[in-house]
Formats: sequence, C-alpha cells, structure tokens
Amino acid sequence: MFKPIALSLTALALLTATPALAAPVASQPGVTENVSTRLTLETDAVAPGQQVWLALTQDIREHWHTYWRNPGDSGIPTSITWTLPEGWQAGEIVWPAPQRFPIGPLVNFGYANTVHMLVPLTVPATAVVGEPVAVKATVDYLVCDDICIPESVDLDLTLPVAAQASAEAAVAPVFTAARASLPVPSPYEARFTTEEKANRLVLAAPGLDQGKIRDVFFFPHDYQAAASNAAQKLTLTGQELSLDLVPGGALPAGPVEGVLTFTEDLDGQSLRHAFAIRAEPVAAGAGGATITGTVGAGQGGGTTLLSALVLALLGGMILNLMPCVFPVLSMKAMALIAHGPSHARQHGLAYTAGVLVCFAIVAGALLVLRAGGAAIGWGFQLQDPLVVALLAYVMLLLGLSLSGVFTIGSSVMGVGQGLATRGGLAGSFFTGVLATVVATPCTAPLMGTALGYAITQPWYVAIGVFMALGLGMALPFLALSFSPWLLRHMPRPGVWMDRVKQVLAFPLYASVAWLVWVLSVQAGPDTVAVVLAGLVLIAFAAWLYGATQHAGSGFWRVGGTVAALALVLVAGIGAGRSAAVATPAMASTATAADGSRHFEPFTEARLAELTGQGKPVFVNFTAAWCVTCLVNERTSLSTDAVKAAMQDKGITYLKGDWTNRDANIARILESHGRSGVPLYLLYVPGKAEPEILPQLLTEGTVLDALSAVPAG
Repeated sequence: MFKPIALSLTALALLTATPALAAPVASQPGVTENVSTRLTLETDAVAPGQQVWLALTQDIREHWHTYWRNPGDSGIPTSITWTLPEGWQAGEIVWPAPQRFPIGPLVNFGYANTVHMLVPLTVPATAVVGEPVAVKATVDYLVCDDICIPESVDLDLTLPVAAQASAEAAVAPVFTAARASLPVPSPYEARFTTEEKANRLVLAAPGLDQGKIRDVFFFPHDYQAAASNAAQKLTLTGQELSLDLVPGGALPAGPVEGVLTFTEDLDGQSLRHAFAIRAEPVAAGAGGATITGTVGAGQGGGTTLLSALVLALLGGMILNLMPCVFPVLSMKAMALIAHGPSHARQHGLAYTAGVLVCFAIVAGALLVLRAGGAAIGWGFQLQDPLVVALLAYVMLLLGLSLSGVFTIGSSVMGVGQGLATRGGLAGSFFTGVLATVVATPCTAPLMGTALGYAITQPWYVAIGVFMALGLGMALPFLALSFSPWLLRHMPRPGVWMDRVKQVLAFPLYASVAWLVWVLSVQAGPDTVAVVLAGLVLIAFAAWLYGATQHAGSGFWRVGGTVAALALVLVAGIGAGRSAAVATPAMASTATAADGSRHFEPFTEARLAELTGQGKPVFVNFTAAWCVTCLVNERTSLSTDAVKAAMQDKGITYLKGDWTNRDANIARILESHGRSGVPLYLLYVPGKAEPEILPQLLTEGTVLDALSAVPAG
C-alpha cells in the first residue's frame, strides 16, 4: 500500500522534536489509495499586500504517475480549484520539469514518486492582522499505472495574518526541492523552424558535443509542436544543438514554449538540465518570416491560406443544401419568381450583404471571446439557451407569416410587395442575416478544415476565411439574381405560389419543435415550459396583429400593434429569465438522441484508460443543435451493422456532448484542427494518431474505417 516519502517523515520528526517552535502552516494530507496530497505555506504567516508561495506536494504510489500541463498522448493535467476570501488571488501552477512514461505505443508526460508544484498566493492589503483566513483547495488529478483512476481531494488551510512574515525553516527542504525541480531560463538562444511534415528546434549552444550530451528531449507546452510518442533526432555540431520533431498538430498562434531536458557528463559527474524554451516559429527557408499555423499529423496534410479560402467557399455553397438553410433560400427564390427579374441584381446583392455582415459579426464575436479565454467554436451562440429560445420564436413568426396569419409590409421574408421598394431590399438583407443564423447548427463538408485553420490564424486571416464561407453560402442566390437566362427559365407566378409558400411554413414549424427539444437537453423542463408558453403568446400576438391590421379604424390598428409587441416582449423576457437560471438536463444529448445506449459518455479519463490498455476506441463529438450530427447518428452510427462491427472488434464507443459549453471538448476539437462538431475519431491500437472520419458519414464509410481495427 501507500508509503510516505522520507522527506515527510523528516519534517514530522523535526516538528515533534522541537515543541517550542510553532508548527508550519500546512493542510492535513488528502490521502487516497494511490496519492497523498498536501498544501504547505513557505512562511510562518502571511502579511497584508504580500505575495507568498504555497507548495502542492503529491507523494505518488510506486509505479504510478500523474500528469504535466501537457499530458502527452493521453491523460489529464493536475488542476486546483480554489475557494478564497474576497480579494485573495491564487496564481497558476508553476510546473516542475516532467518525465516520460511510455505505455505501449503512447508516451505520457508527468511525475512519479514525489512532486512539488508551487503556486503564488497574493494577499490583499485589506487583510486584517490577527484574523486567520481559511483557504480551501480542491485538487483534481488522474493517476495511472496499468489503469487510470481520476481522483479528487479537498485540502483546508488556515493562514495566520501577521504584520510581518518570515521563512519557515521546517519546510525549507520542501521549497528547496520544489525550486530545484523547475526548469531554468535557457542560456542558449533558441529558434523553431517548421515545414509541412517536420519541425526543428535549434539551440545556439557552443561547447556541447556528442560525447557529453545524452537523453535529450523537448517537452512542448502545446502538443502541436512535437508529437509525444515520436522520436526526436539529435544533431550536435559543436556550435548548435538541434532536434528534428514530428509535428503533433496545427501550431497555435504565438511563440513555441516548452522544456528541454538533457544529461551532461562533466568530469565524471552527470548533471541533469531542464531549460525553459521560448522561440517564435519561422518557416524553413522563409528568411525569418513568422508563421502561426501548420497542419501536421492526423489533420489531413498542410492547409494554406489559399486552400482554406477555397475550402470555405465550397463549404459555404454546400451549406445551402443543409436542412437548416434550404427553406430560407427557397423562400427568397419564391420572391424572385413572384416579382420577376427587374430588380433581381439589387436583391441578390442585398441578400449577399446580409450574409456577409452576419458572418462578420459571428466571426468577430467568436474571435474576441476566444481571445478572452473562452473555449468556443462554430455554433457557439446555440450553446446559450436564450439564443435557442429566441430563434424558436423567430422561426414561429416566420412560419405564421408564410401561413398567412399576418404580414409586415413586404412581409418578413420579402414576399408580397414589389422588389423595387426599400422594404423589399431590407427584406433581402435580413433574409441573408436569418439564413446565416439558421446555418450555424449545420456543418457542411470541407467547412471543418477551413474553420479549424481560421481559428489558429491572426484575426485578419480568420475574418477572410469566414468571409469566404459567407460568400460561398450567398453565391447560388447571387448567381441566380445575376443570370437573365436562369431568371427567364424560372416558373411563372401563379396561384400555385401561395400553396408552395404555405407548404414552406412547415419546415419552419419543424425547426421550432427541434429547437424546443434542444432546450430540453440544454436547460431542462422548467425552461421548456416557459418557452412553450412564450410560443403561445407569440402565436396569439401574430394573430392579433394580423386581425387588427385590416380593421377600418386606425385606433384598432395601432392598438393591435402595441398589444402584439407587448406580448412578444413578455415572451422574450420570460425566456431570458428562465434561461438565466436554467440548469442542464440530466440526460445528455447522446442519450436523448439515441436510446440504444451502445455507447459510453466521453471523458478524457475514460479515453486515457482505454488507449492506455491498447484498446480501440471510437469517439463521437456531437451536440443537440447540430443537425449534421443527428443525421449521421441516425443513418450511420446507430445501424445494426455498425453496432455489430464495433462489438466484433471490441471497440468502445464514446460520445462527447457539446450541446452546452465544455472547455475540454473545445480544446480537443481545436487540437484536431476543428472549430465545431461533428468530429469523429477512431483510435486504432498501434497507431500514434487517431483516424479522423468525414463530417458527413455513410454506413459504408464507418464500416470501412472500422475494418482497419485488428480483430479482438
């Protein structure tokens, strides 16, 4: 079982041997079967306005290990959740240099035996001398040997507040050991060059030669700089040390950082070095031009700006065929049929402007929120229950308008008045806006690679890719409006158009039902009840407005409009308040979408456990608001043939639910070059990287991929 290390026994002996001295400020250990965890303050007290250091010490069971900030091929880094008084602040973990843990074809980065992690704690100037302060830390970590076990301990620390604080001698060995384990700034200038299939770290290190240097390894902070399980070829010239690295993915924007470790043999002694590395990535042969994105292994080859723009343009065009967008585009085409080609070009440009403006707003919000630290991607707005509720209201109003319950001017969709009027152009513009909003639940082929590239680039490049996607989406309607031949060969207006317009209302009603189901997954039954009541108010408001607009008296027309707006406002306020206090439903999207339960909920710990045991795994990242995801699950992932193939090959099916925001899933999506769902990963034993399946699946595609998994 678990044995404390000698350092802990020595510190305990010092305390019991010197009862006259005050005891160090430390927590009671949080002990599990595999790890003993404790917090220790470096000083005998804390002083107002001072920054002090805490040491998080973990004594790890023999042959087991925990994880570094970049856990490698699998695993989860140790994290601390603090509960502090107002004004107190705990900084980030200062990570010691890690070591490697090969497990089959995988390599993990972490710690064994004993590790000390330092954390700075800032005491506010308002802290009251003489009043002790209670601090609580919840430490979550994954500990692994043959299996992986996620564990969590709660640590309580009472900090005395004094006018002055002094170093505590009894705990000095702990902090000395902690600082000795930290990487030091590299004394050598570093540069990082990139190619399509290779990266290289070079240090200007004169005096280092092959006879003195061994066991060289670079641990990147971001796995994209170097694949964890790939060999790192060392070259020493007497002037430079260089490592050839296999890329692990698309480099994030900014400098490459990490820890370079090696052993140097000098005068019969072996010195272990750990240098903190920071270098701006440059393209090989580019004369120092900084690059911020390179696609590596597992992401379908290199993606350039030109290829990303082309993929975005084509993906946007295909997006028009998705069930989210097609009804809106059909209604706009109906407008052209009804009113002829006389002003078609103006309306095509207005529609395109609406699409591009909305894409720019969505892209700008996405980039700003990501720059602020939010882990979000394509479709992020639909992770907010309020947005889903309001979109359901809008869809219902549009459906009621098409059903003839009411009209507003040229109607909401621009059907019913001359296209030459100002209101008609406004209708075309807002049709483009609406088409963009309803497109976000869908992911067309080719979009994933383009958007995954965009979010790793500077803002102006990312905006360009999003604009190409918007232009692709607007292009079919724009081409129709600019083609006299196509306009001449469109059907002539007639009574049939009213019937078609009414039929087009039903896909919108179906969208309302679907959005309410999404809400049931996101926010639970209480929010659904409020939104359903709001939908009734919206329907009554639409009927009231339509009924009073034909009244002879102006009083009734104005009164009907005001009353309808008031009902809509009440519905919106109710949805907002309910969404603000909503709690996610217990059932996941995966469970709601598929009652067969031939899968397990995705967690990083479960994935690490399975891959660590050399087992094949299929991971499906999905969301309730992603129409493409739901179609794939129904048609390609839930068939008897696919279930049988997974069972025969011993494949564990994990499903990750991104209906509500989840920073861990967002990080995983980005690590595979995607900014949204769906994402399908197949982990095959013996392969370092998972296979990424297409975004649009067929049963045959899935079965072909599963056939590559060895039997048993």
